[in-house]
Amino acid sequence: MNELENIVENLEQGDLSLEDSMKLFERGLSLSQVSQSKLSQAEQKIQILLNKNGEQQLADFDDSESQR
Repeated sequence: MNELENIVENLEQGDLSLEDSMKLFERGLSLSQVSQSKLSQAEQKIQILLNKNGEQQLADFDDSESQR
């Protein structure tokens, strides 16, 4: 996550060559995809744990509440 944040900061500064910017962008995109995959896996594990308990019911996350 730190590497992704550093990449964003470097790209936002705009001091890099086009080639270096493209390389960083590609690396950032790759890191973002890995992070999204890990997040999805964690969510699935939580769902499995809640389902095994038998008492909890899953509901879709409503992110509109968190954006208020």
